[in-house]
Amino acid sequence: MPTPTSSGPGLSRTLSVWQAVGLSVALMAPSMAANINPQGTVSSAGRAVPLAFLLAGVAVLLVAYGFVRLCQYFHHAGSVYAFVGATLGPQAGVVAGWGLLGTYTFYGVVTSSATGIFGTAFLQEVGVWPHPPTWAPFILVVVAIVLALALTVSPAKRGTSILLTVEGATVALILVVSAIVLIRLVSGSAPGDHHFTLSVFAVQPGTGASALFLGVVFGFLSFAGFEAAATLGEEAANPKRDIPRAILGTAIFGGLYFVVVTAVEMMGFGADAKGVAAFGKSPSLLGDLGSSYAGSWVGHVITLGAAISAFGCCLACMVGGSRLLFALARDTTGGRGPGRVSKAGTPAVAAGFVAAGMTLIIAVCVAFFSAKAEDTFVWSGTIGTLILLVAYMLTTVGAIRLIFVRRRMPVPMWQVVIPLAALVTLGYTLYRNVIPYPDSGAARWFPLVSGGWLLVAVIAVLAAPGVSRRLGRALAENEGISPAESTPAEPVVAPDTGG
Repeated sequence: MPTPTSSGPGLSRTLSVWQAVGLSVALMAPSMAANINPQGTVSSAGRAVPLAFLLAGVAVLLVAYGFVRLCQYFHHAGSVYAFVGATLGPQAGVVAGWGLLGTYTFYGVVTSSATGIFGTAFLQEVGVWPHPPTWAPFILVVVAIVLALALTVSPAKRGTSILLTVEGATVALILVVSAIVLIRLVSGSAPGDHHFTLSVFAVQPGTGASALFLGVVFGFLSFAGFEAAATLGEEAANPKRDIPRAILGTAIFGGLYFVVVTAVEMMGFGADAKGVAAFGKSPSLLGDLGSSYAGSWVGHVITLGAAISAFGCCLACMVGGSRLLFALARDTTGGRGPGRVSKAGTPAVAAGFVAAGMTLIIAVCVAFFSAKAEDTFVWSGTIGTLILLVAYMLTTVGAIRLIFVRRRMPVPMWQVVIPLAALVTLGYTLYRNVIPYPDSGAARWFPLVSGGWLLVAVIAVLAAPGVSRRLGRALAENEGISPAESTPAEPVVAPDTGG
């Protein structure tokens, strides 16, 4: 049965640490990312793609520190909304929560588009649909969104178990193919006379540190979603233990996985100039490697696996987004609208709103910009990432304030260097994505749309101060925050004057 909070209805506490891991892993989508993201890194890092992902993994662990510490102190379905709201004030919390909700919504568009792209490619490869029209992927996009909604409104234990099973099977397939490629490289039987070499962890002559860091930035974005388990804080059986373990475990796994797989991928294509060029042009890295190192049928299976992985990520986006919207609505209006819990103990109404948002974004892109599935994939991915960086930065600042300014946790002061280093990484990542400002094509809309999404929340909290105070009181009641812990500018016990 759902456990109500002080401010409204609550969610059922039925999840184990493995179900929490399932949501984080599925939203990070390591299977899909390993097939697509490294090509973006190779353009700047050259053969040193694995080195770029190694450095990116370290950066993600720096960011994960703040999430782990906050989850040890708080447990709330609103994730960054609650973390930032309880540490920096309810207004900042709304901006962070609304931002992460936007990321999950846009990433839902990304992953449903990828489901359509990979699914259509699989049907074409096996001869079921030899000549699909350009709009064909959108049929599978609609199917993915509808099916994800159906699974989201069912009890989360069932949905997250499916996420973990689907992604685990796809990752296992990728690791098997990687092992086959590695064995052939070491034994000297690889096609094209490619061989095992550690040169993939060294930059090519003439490649500067700034160029390498551009690759690190792209690798860092591959980890987006590692924190998704934080939205299950009200559904985990032991949230202050299981959620931090899920987040840290996902970050560590992602680091090891991406470094090993990208190293095998680069060596499999060849670390010379010809191999690097082929690596960058490949539409499916592991699909191509599977076909050349094991057999054409392996490439087909990996393409299907990529489609399944993309759908699992779409489901994770909807699960995480619905929890965030539920928490925001519950603390604003109580158990009405998106803040209502279904009989199954899930935020079904909020999930419907998130699904509608994903569908609307795709419809706008197609109707006004004649977008293809590949376009909605790239456009929404860029917009969602820009919003995500801001949400991560606010969360990291909140962690610094809670731990090292308020001293709410017994943590050595020297550890402040960890979140400070995370802020530097996040800030530079955001800078490299905005400066120089893209002034042509669809790219010029990306900063405007992401900034506009965040601006909606800023205007809302400034125009309705009474709502902000209600949110502050709700956070205080749900998290046990005393008035002294609130921000001086917005004490959580201030009387409600409306707004």
